[in-house]
Amino acid sequence: MSLTLMKGSEAIAEAAIRAGARFFFGYPITPQTEIPEYMSARMPEVGGCFLQAESEVAAINMVYGAAGTGARVITSSSSPGISLKQEGISYCAGAQLPCVILNVMRGGPGLGNIQASQGDYFQGVKGGGNGDYHLLTYAPSSVQEAIDIMMFAFEKAEKYRMPVLFLADGIIAQMMEPVEMPEMVDYKVDPEKKPWACTGWKPGDDPEKRGVINSIYIDTESLSEHNDVLQAVYAEAKKNEQLWECYKTEDAEIVVTAFGTVARIVKTVVDQMRAEGYKIGLFRPISVWPFPYDALRETCCAPQVKAVLDTEVNEGQMLEDVRLAIEGKKPIDFFGHFGSQFPTTAELREKLLEMLKEVQ
Repeated sequence: MSLTLMKGSEAIAEAAIRAGARFFFGYPITPQTEIPEYMSARMPEVGGCFLQAESEVAAINMVYGAAGTGARVITSSSSPGISLKQEGISYCAGAQLPCVILNVMRGGPGLGNIQASQGDYFQGVKGGGNGDYHLLTYAPSSVQEAIDIMMFAFEKAEKYRMPVLFLADGIIAQMMEPVEMPEMVDYKVDPEKKPWACTGWKPGDDPEKRGVINSIYIDTESLSEHNDVLQAVYAEAKKNEQLWECYKTEDAEIVVTAFGTVARIVKTVVDQMRAEGYKIGLFRPISVWPFPYDALRETCCAPQVKAVLDTEVNEGQMLEDVRLAIEGKKPIDFFGHFGSQFPTTAELREKLLEMLKEVQ
C-alpha cells in the first residue's frame, strides 16, 4: 500500500477527479478555498472544466446545467455559501440530477467564523431548500474515509438520480493525513445508460427521447405524481444506503453517539476509559441521511446499555435523530459546544464518569 501525505481539501478534490468528475463550479470561501484552488490547476490537466463563478448562486445553477448532460459534476462551499446554494440544490433534487456537493462546515449562524463546526446538520439532513426532498448525505470522520466515499458517491447519485452531500467539518479539509489514493476511473457519459440526460439530439431520432430537465409542474396532479416518484426513490435509498460504525459497543454500558471529527475524539476517550475498566462504546453514523435508526436502536437498546451520550459541535442537532431511534427506552444525555469549540477528551471523560455514577 502506497501512502501519500495530503491536505484534506486537496485529497478530496483529487478523489473527485479520480471518480470521474470533469466539471467543477464554485466560489472561494474559507475553510474550503483550497478545493477550488486545487481544481483550477488539476481540471485542465485531465481535460475537465474549472470555473470560478461570480457567486455561489451562479455556481449551483452551473452544476444544474452540467449535470443535466449526464456529466459528473461537483461543487464545494462552506456553511453560508451552502445556504446561498439551497434554492439550486432544491432544483437539482426536483429535476433528479445526480451531482456531488461538498459542505466544509464552519461556525455559525450567519458569517460566524472560519473555524470548524457541525452546525449544518439540520441544513443537510432536514433539507435547507423548499419542498419534500432529500440528499444522500455522508459525514466522513477522516480524510481517507472522505476519499473512499467519494469513489462511490457519483455512482450512488446516478443510481438514485439525486444529489449527494458531504458534511465535512473544517478540520477534515484543513488537516494533513497519510492517504491511499485510488486509481483513476475511466468515466464517459453513456447515453444508453442515461436516457434522461441531454446528450444531444439529431434529425431522425425519436422526438420522445429528447432529454428534458425540469423541476416545475404547474398543475397539482402532475406535481403530485412527480413527488410520488421522488418518495419511492427515497424509500429505496433508506432501505439500501444506511452506513454506520460500531466501536466497542458489544458490552458497552454507555454508548456515545457522534459523527465526523468529534467521533475521533470519542474513540480516544473510549480507548482510555476501556484501559481503566470502564465499558464505553461509540456509535457513529456515516450516512446521516438516510439515518441508521434501526442499527442505532439495536445497539443502544441492548440489555447491558444503561445510558446514551450524544456529543456534537452544535446545540444537539443529531440528538433529535438519536432520540427518535431510541424511542425513550434508554436515558439520553447531551454534551457539546456551540460555534467551533470542540469537546476535549478530559471533558468527555468527566461527563461519562458522572453518567456512570448516576446509572449505577
